[in-house]
Amino acid sequence: MATYKVRVATGTDLLSGTLDCISLTIVGTQGESQKQRLNHFGRDFATGAVDDYTVQCQQDLGDLIIIHLYKERSFFPKDPWYCNYVQICAPNGCVYHFPAYQWMDGYETLALREATAKTTADDSLPILLQHRQEEIRAKQELYHWREFVPGLPNYVHIPSYHPPVRRCRNPNRPEWNGYVPGFPILINIKATKFLNLNLRFSFLKTASFFFRLAPMSLALKVRGLLDCKRSWKRLKDIRNIFPATKTVVSEYVADHWMEDTFFGYQYLNGINPNVIRRCRCIPDKFPVTDDMVAPFLGEGTCLQAELEKGNIYLADYRILDGIPTVELNGQQQYHCAPICLLHLDSQGHMMPIAIQLSQTPGPDCPIFLPSDSEWDWLQAKTWVRYAEFYCHEAIAHLLETHLIGEAFCLALLRHLPMCHPLYKLLIPHTRFTVQINSIGRALLLNEGGLSARAMGLGLKGFAEVMVRALSELTYDSLCVPNDFVERGVQDVPGYYFRDDSLAVWDAMERYVTEIITYYYPSDAAVEGDPELQCWVQEIFKECLLGRQSSGFPTCLRTVPELIRYVTTIMYTCSAKHAAVNSGQLEFTSWMPNFPPSMRRPPMETKGLSTQQTFLDTLPDVKTTCIVLLVLWTLSREPDDKRPLGHFPDIHFVEDAPRRSMESFRHRLNQISHDIRKRNKCLCIPYNYLDPVLIENSISI
Repeated sequence: MATYKVRVATGTDLLSGTLDCISLTIVGTQGESQKQRLNHFGRDFATGAVDDYTVQCQQDLGDLIIIHLYKERSFFPKDPWYCNYVQICAPNGCVYHFPAYQWMDGYETLALREATAKTTADDSLPILLQHRQEEIRAKQELYHWREFVPGLPNYVHIPSYHPPVRRCRNPNRPEWNGYVPGFPILINIKATKFLNLNLRFSFLKTASFFFRLAPMSLALKVRGLLDCKRSWKRLKDIRNIFPATKTVVSEYVADHWMEDTFFGYQYLNGINPNVIRRCRCIPDKFPVTDDMVAPFLGEGTCLQAELEKGNIYLADYRILDGIPTVELNGQQQYHCAPICLLHLDSQGHMMPIAIQLSQTPGPDCPIFLPSDSEWDWLQAKTWVRYAEFYCHEAIAHLLETHLIGEAFCLALLRHLPMCHPLYKLLIPHTRFTVQINSIGRALLLNEGGLSARAMGLGLKGFAEVMVRALSELTYDSLCVPNDFVERGVQDVPGYYFRDDSLAVWDAMERYVTEIITYYYPSDAAVEGDPELQCWVQEIFKECLLGRQSSGFPTCLRTVPELIRYVTTIMYTCSAKHAAVNSGQLEFTSWMPNFPPSMRRPPMETKGLSTQQTFLDTLPDVKTTCIVLLVLWTLSREPDDKRPLGHFPDIHFVEDAPRRSMESFRHRLNQISHDIRKRNKCLCIPYNYLDPVLIENSISI
């Protein structure tokens, strides 16, 4: 007789436990155990429980390779179970780990491999090769690609998930499923149960997401803000929308938003810090002359000299040109695609020196300058900030993190089995991404949702911005060090976003290098991994839609290529999202700094702007509140956050990758220490890439 000690860990999330019967068989290189029910004749597999059992076998099974978990009917109704892992101690003292970290919903059988990471080339036993093939086949049958919008990355299609939008009988008074009158849309929490359980939020996270949003929206409704379609009477009233959510940064924004210094600062350390480029030659479509800007360049210099020194920068919003607008609350909205010229002055400040509100110069398109009247110049800058709203929300945030991250995640699930080292490396960076995107598509990007009710470009225009951006997206632009060099901003002083992102990128790259070189000793091992190559090909096809000009690889042939590819994915799905998401409310709660719509056309003549025309151009009260309410929700820290580098799920069991994980955490801790030390000396602390504040994945 051989005695095996079995430990089964159930998930800690609410409702992870089950009342169903769980049985087990153990497969080793020298035989297979009989099926045995795991039962203490009491409460087994409760939420958060770690239960120990004994399994008796007629003979020693040799090295353990696979276990089968059977979830079967009991006296109670069917009850889903989330299994963290199974751990087995053999008679010889060897401990084998079988990671699961997934739900068993119905009465089914789950086959789990021993946790040692292996590529196809490392598997020699037919039973293990068959297991990985069956696992991939089963996941490809479950997870299918679906077109979201033509020209955008495809996404996961789970036919049973249909987030419902319920409207009341009076179309002029949409309601949140009856819970929160006045807010435009509700995703019924019950609908999330139909989403494949292994892709959904934890119950706690799902509930907190909506129950956090409901009281705030109700409060705005009671105060009459969600029904008010008029202009703001006073700018200072905007500060009272969220009186309890003020921070050092949000207060600084509200106090300094009119200043040119702060306007330029946001290009470096705001929530969309990837826009500006060094300008060596003024484009023909932007006929700025030396006479126009010489007063703002300092003594003893001129525009040409500053261009040659590399002190002139350009923010060009051409990607927004020609997109039609919609009506909001019965009023036509207006749009433009501005161009902004900036100068890096002798104090290291990035200062705006010229703004044109169109891509086509002419008599009805003046170039606005800091010497113009106060309201002309402020309104011109506000039009630029309006353009920033769409370049941030549509491109930098939604497209380049959420949608691309979901495509990375789905390709990973469809082509890499759980035993694959790249699956183990990247799966922590996909946690909850599909679920938050499913909510986002229902809340933001559906007819009757946010885009249609609170953004001047409406749903089609918002999607068009993303389609245009994806058609121009390149692999190099997602590779952080390359992007800074390509934009010519690698030496701009006070660019804390750049400094922190490069530090985090370097820590990630070193971690990825250690893991990959452990499992891929040669270029031939990379090129000869069919699962890896299928994964890469599917990302190119379904995320980049097969566009060769993107520069995304269709295959990987060398170890350095694989390291760069995996680092890019890991950074995009964690740090990049933190940089563009975490500060949303701080920089947008003062709405004039980030308006989502404009109710008067761009100025065609100088000298006509006043405070009243400025107020009449900004979004009305209702539009402001709807947008800020959603951004407030999306900026809240996750309730079950897993900071970058913290991997509580045990996927890697070998000593080498475990040591690499620990070294990664130490490097991140040092980066965090350096950032906090620097921030003590700054008027505006830059925290968004502090590793302790970065989520491992896109989960909000």
